[in-house]
Amino acid sequence: MSAARSFVSAFALTLAFSAPSFAQQAQQTAPPPGSPAATITIPGNQLPPPPEKFGGKIERDARDSKPYWPARVVPPKGAPNVLLIITDDAGYGVPSTFGGVIPTPALDRIAQNGLRYTNFHSTALCSPTRAALITGRNHHSVGYGVIAEQATGYPGYDSIITKDKATIGRILTDNGYHTAWFGKNHNTPEYQASQAGPFDQWPTGMGFEYFYGFMGGDTNQWEPGNLVRNTTPIHPYVGKPGWNLMTAMADEAIDYVNRMNALSPDTPFFVKFAPGATHAPHHPTPEWVKKISDMHLFDQGWNKLRDTIFENQKRLGVIPQSAKMTPWPKDLIKEWDQLSDDEKKLFIRQADVFAAYVAYADSEIGRVIQSIDDLGKLDNTLVIYIEGDNGTSAEGQPTGTPNEVAMFNQVTPSVEDQLKYFYDVWGTDKTYNHMSIGWAWAFDTPFSWTKQIVSHFGGTRQGMAMSWPAVIKDKGGIRAQFHHVIDIVPTILEAAQIKQPDIVDGIKQSPIEGVSMMYTFDAKNANAATTHTTQYFEMFADRAIYNDGWIASTKVLRPPWVTVAKLPNPGDYPWELYDLRNDWTQAEDVAAKNPDKLKELQALFWKEAEKYQVLPLDSTVASRMITPRPSLSAGRTNFAWTRPMTGTPNGDAPSLLNASYNFKVDVDIPDGGAEGMLVTQGGRFGGYGFYVLKNKPVFTWNLVDLKRVRWEGPDLTPGKHLIEFDFKYDGLGAATMMFGDYTGIGQGGTGALKVDGKAVATEKMEQTLPFILQWDEAFDIGSDTGTPVDDNDYQTPFAFTGKINKLTLDIERPKLSPDDVKRLQQAARAAGDGPSADTGKTGSAEPQVGTVGLSLVDKIQLRIDKREACRKQAEAKDLGMVERVKFVQQCVQQ
Repeated sequence: MSAARSFVSAFALTLAFSAPSFAQQAQQTAPPPGSPAATITIPGNQLPPPPEKFGGKIERDARDSKPYWPARVVPPKGAPNVLLIITDDAGYGVPSTFGGVIPTPALDRIAQNGLRYTNFHSTALCSPTRAALITGRNHHSVGYGVIAEQATGYPGYDSIITKDKATIGRILTDNGYHTAWFGKNHNTPEYQASQAGPFDQWPTGMGFEYFYGFMGGDTNQWEPGNLVRNTTPIHPYVGKPGWNLMTAMADEAIDYVNRMNALSPDTPFFVKFAPGATHAPHHPTPEWVKKISDMHLFDQGWNKLRDTIFENQKRLGVIPQSAKMTPWPKDLIKEWDQLSDDEKKLFIRQADVFAAYVAYADSEIGRVIQSIDDLGKLDNTLVIYIEGDNGTSAEGQPTGTPNEVAMFNQVTPSVEDQLKYFYDVWGTDKTYNHMSIGWAWAFDTPFSWTKQIVSHFGGTRQGMAMSWPAVIKDKGGIRAQFHHVIDIVPTILEAAQIKQPDIVDGIKQSPIEGVSMMYTFDAKNANAATTHTTQYFEMFADRAIYNDGWIASTKVLRPPWVTVAKLPNPGDYPWELYDLRNDWTQAEDVAAKNPDKLKELQALFWKEAEKYQVLPLDSTVASRMITPRPSLSAGRTNFAWTRPMTGTPNGDAPSLLNASYNFKVDVDIPDGGAEGMLVTQGGRFGGYGFYVLKNKPVFTWNLVDLKRVRWEGPDLTPGKHLIEFDFKYDGLGAATMMFGDYTGIGQGGTGALKVDGKAVATEKMEQTLPFILQWDEAFDIGSDTGTPVDDNDYQTPFAFTGKINKLTLDIERPKLSPDDVKRLQQAARAAGDGPSADTGKTGSAEPQVGTVGLSLVDKIQLRIDKREACRKQAEAKDLGMVERVKFVQQCVQQ
């Protein structure tokens, strides 16, 4: 008998004698300590837990020793799966679940199978809400006083979640959960989003085992240039017409849940599902656009829509019967009956596409929920479905926009141009679209204001539903207790019977600042007093303080659609007071009747502000987008690359805005010619590209898809060439903004395309982009990811077919002369309330929106009137679209 056969026989004999003990072991409810299947539930006060002590025996000979396996960490018995859903830019009146006209059957399902929360609040902006959501702390406490792209160098605003504030992903992972995050990640510092890392502020670095989603505030749902899997950029849409991220991420989440169930069915999962819907761009599929358009939900306009939603809300019981409708802002937004037929046609189209995006997203969310039900796991799954991370967005401007990138660069095409050039493609891959502010206000019914505004509930009140069939028995119940997004983490932890850790990676943890909402699960507590009694709010110096049924709010001095405005010092903002016990919607300001209560709450605000890193207050918006921040390119003016490289995000890429610059590319052109991308940043909706097209060098500036300035040279001969683009900027640069003066940015300049030192094309650019390029695209060398800067020239990836030996970029930023500084200082003093006015000068209590000494209403109306007059002048001149846009921009500035 061979040695192998002897071993097999001996093994079979051993197995036969030991079979009863194996059978006996299999019947045990818990594997014994040290066995390969052993599990342990940890105390959770220290993460990761200390190594388990070896419980076996070690002798010199293995035959005399006893093995002992470390136990696998598992959550406490009965810990639920958790599906945490948060959509984007959707106010209280959007979903059918809370009185809206847009069908949201998935959210309806969760509400009917659980509880509907009617007094739940966000922070009024994307990144801040999401940071609070995953940490259980206030947004300033975790560095997100504003979005990551506007971070400044203060602890409450630097976009860094410090190590003493572990996320729910990290806590659950170390306690034995499977954890994953799908969709939007707006909680990585903009300057750490490249492949150079560091990755500790990415989802996988913050404790989530798996991530599939996009980096940043929003993305093109048809061609997302900022999509990653874990930390690797991916482009699954290439060559797949009709591919849409909303469906793709639902597919990914369903696959993940099924994979985890197949591999480890007894281990609970935590899934954060965060679609880009309904942040701009609104990109539903054509099928959903037709389905919603055929319903004619918006034909009667936004004023009638508000009335309908308000009636629905009272019928559903999601607002009190005594609630008052807040007034329509007639001084800021036209009533529907005042609109022209063209305006109505365009705005209905915008609302149809937005609503289609809402319904499409809810349908895909419904597929994820159903997949859990199909596995038989929905009964023990805590589903938390938050409709919106803030109120509906009014960043689309009064007339909406086919390109959100244009809006952030202070450019808005007219209604006529939108109808002519974009109406038929609204919501497709040819637009980066957003809707008119009138719809945003209506979708926040019954409250006033919108996204960005924290002082009024239109910006912060979110419809939210939770279900957990095994625990919540009051199905279809309504809960009206005041709660905030920071309360979600403690709710999940209590449901999972997991404590907040004291120590994570050796770092003492700061206390979670939210409170659990689990007390509301019991029907006996349906009308119990809230356990969240005090909450501050702050965003762009707009602020409020809630306490025991009262809220003190500053007056809104900057409408969200005005991104450049001179405002009084934050300490001089006027305040309002609302008694929420008798006024659910903030309809009646009672400050004059209760001056002592107002003073009490104002003092409380400053106390909370100091406690949670809210200071210093900063009212600026647009200028913060180009505030210098740490990045791979910070402080550098000279760059060099020697090989193709794609995927560097805007936050780490060198910026050419408001500066002179020079590109030099040393290339080899093969016999027969070459073509392809040399270097590009941005794409179809704003950016530049330096490329070879049919063997000719080309430099193209895409000015937010409304105009393209192009330089083209002659055919290149085979061999080595130095292709150069040199641009001389005419303006004073971004430094003028320190004095409240924006004339230094967005100015023109002259570009020269050169081949081997000889100019082959020279052209003047009348204007440049002042603030931002298309943010979901990257800085690419050697090929183009995302979308082209000119679809007529090429399609991505457009890899260069020659060889790039070296690419250099030199940037020269303007510097203010002493005379420039003196002049700007004098202008700021003359304005009286600009950010660089004399120290100690408080300014007026009304904002300066392009004028001095007028009320907010007058200033907004003056701007609207002037733009309308300029638009009519442009029409009279019979100019083309691009020329009309340029004329109106220059006219308004005069």
